Formats: sequence, C-alpha cells, structure tokens
Amino acid sequence: MYKALSLIALGVLVISCSKTQEEKNKLFPIDFSAIKGQYTAGETLPLTVSNPEKQQIDSVVYYLSNKKVGSVKGNEKLSVPLNNVKLGYQDIKATTYYPDGYGESSGRIEIISGVKAKILSYEIVNTYPHDVTSYTQGLEFYRDTLVEGTGQYGQSVLRKEDYKTGEAYKKVSLDGKYFGEGITIFNNKIYQLTWKENTGFIYNADNLNKIKDFNYAKAIQGWGLTHDDKYLYQSDGSEKIYKLDPETLQEVDYINVYAGDRKIKELNELEYVNGKLYANVYQTNGIMVIDPATGAVEGILNMAELETKINKTPQTNVLNGIAYNPKTGTFFITGKLWDKMFEVRIKE
Repeated sequence: MYKALSLIALGVLVISCSKTQEEKNKLFPIDFSAIKGQYTAGETLPLTVSNPEKQQIDSVVYYLSNKKVGSVKGNEKLSVPLNNVKLGYQDIKATTYYPDGYGESSGRIEIISGVKAKILSYEIVNTYPHDVTSYTQGLEFYRDTLVEGTGQYGQSVLRKEDYKTGEAYKKVSLDGKYFGEGITIFNNKIYQLTWKENTGFIYNADNLNKIKDFNYAKAIQGWGLTHDDKYLYQSDGSEKIYKLDPETLQEVDYINVYAGDRKIKELNELEYVNGKLYANVYQTNGIMVIDPATGAVEGILNMAELETKINKTPQTNVLNGIAYNPKTGTFFITGKLWDKMFEVRIKE
C-alpha cells in the first residue's frame, strides 16, 4: 500500500514538473484589471500577477522595456513611479518564480505627455530672396554663412549661400541616384542625409570636399538632422528622433514625440536651439518645440502667415527649413521651392 501511494505521489510530481515553458508562462498573467492603457510621466503603475491556479509564488520580478524596475516576495503589489520614462509604448514583463520553475507574462502601456504646449507667436524681422529652384531639406548657419541641402533625384545639392541675396557661392551636387535630405554642421564637418538610400555624407565645412560616406545604423529613411554640443539628432518621418554618436554614427538613444496624448509624426527638418529641438511637421505649417530628453512638445508655432507672402507657382511646395542665427537670436524659415526666406523672432 505504501509503495502504491509513493508511485501515485511520484506520478503527480512528474505530471506537475512536466509542464512546458509555454504552459508555465500562462500560469501567471499580469493583472491588467487595475492598469490603465495610458499614463502620463510621473504617475504610478500598479503591478501584480494573477494566479488562477493558486500556485505557491516565491517572488516576482518586473521589467519595463527590458529594464528591471523592482521585485516582490510572494505576489505583493509593486508600485512603479513612471519618472524618467520614455514617452510612447512601453513593454511590461513579469517573471514569476514558483517551486516548479518560473513563468513569464507581458503586456504594454502607453506613456503620453502631461505637458500643455504653449502657443508661440513670432514677428517677421526681414524678408530675403530664396532660390526658387531649391527644394529645401536642410538649413543651418555656419559662422556667418547659410548652408542649405536640397532634394529631388538628379537635382540634390549642398550649397553655401549669401542669405541676404539667396545666391550660392559654392555648391556640390549629389549623384543622381541620391535624394538629398537634412544637414547639420558639427566640429567643422557637414553631415548630409539621403532619403531612401540609407546613406549619408560627411564634408569638410570649409571647402565642401567630401570626407566619407556612411550608412545608417538601421534601415530607416533620412529626413531631418541637427546636433547639440555632443550628439547628432536624426528624424525618419515618424514620431521618433534618434540620438547618434557623431563619430560612429551609431544610435545612442531615441525619443518619441508627443503633444499630449497625440504622437507627432512626419517630423522633418530639425534645429537644436538653447536646449530644445525645433521640428517642421511635414505638409503642415507647424513647427514643434520639443524637449530632447523626453519627447514632450512644449511649444507650437503656426507659420501659415509666411505662405501667404510668397509668390506661388504650381511647383511651390511645403514649409521646410529652420536655421537659427546665434548672432542675431533670430530664426530663418523657408520652404521647398519658395522664392522667399523669412527672418523671424519667436515670442511666447
């Protein structure tokens, strides 16, 4: 009788231990009954796992986008403050340990911006001519010179110009297979993106001699480009802005740009000014002022007035091009195939 009972117990144990990892993962799903779909930065996320089969739980370890955020004994509740967390979708993972092994479960939440963006105003300081054949993709001051990168296959150029006349005094053309995109000047080098070719170029900023080509760290489109005192920032037409190492051109970090609960997509030409990112939103007259640390939109500029002051043709395209002149404290704004460039002073 004792032997029979021992065999039954052993059989139960074997059955208990024979669960596949997939079956174990289903034992302890994250309890989403108290979790909202959206949170703003600074709120607290309550975490527990469900235990429908009443298993003995030893401990649970929680992760937010693969970063450990805490652990508990048994199945105690863990409250996770959502500070210094990226805006956008964040994956939640729970690893639950119990006598027969562990189970993993996952889900996700969306972190949105709690910042109320200010509506900014501006005044037009000066109006200058702009080369109407320039399909403006990137615009930036280098010393007293305005550098412009233009697009379109077979027409893309990098040019230095006199901003008061709109005339280029030095330029280089891209090979016809490249569609030029955003530019920025960092450590006496001009970095230029291309649209779909996954390729960029680096030039000597003084003479525009090409130093080298480079490939993007991942297969994305090239749109806008700018820099702070240490990194480059690249947009790809989505809500993402990537932070790049200027030497290796590898991705260091990224942000997702949100205005309240709305993702701001099609971020185009970029400019970094006094700790903030300024971004054209493609096919709109809007410029977003973005916190580069969080991705929160802090200010919005409606530049629609500028479009009423240009001479339109069937070829005239959208607002694009932001250059800040630190000597005057003013911004230079233009568009693709616009005949004018506007010097503006931004105000709250």
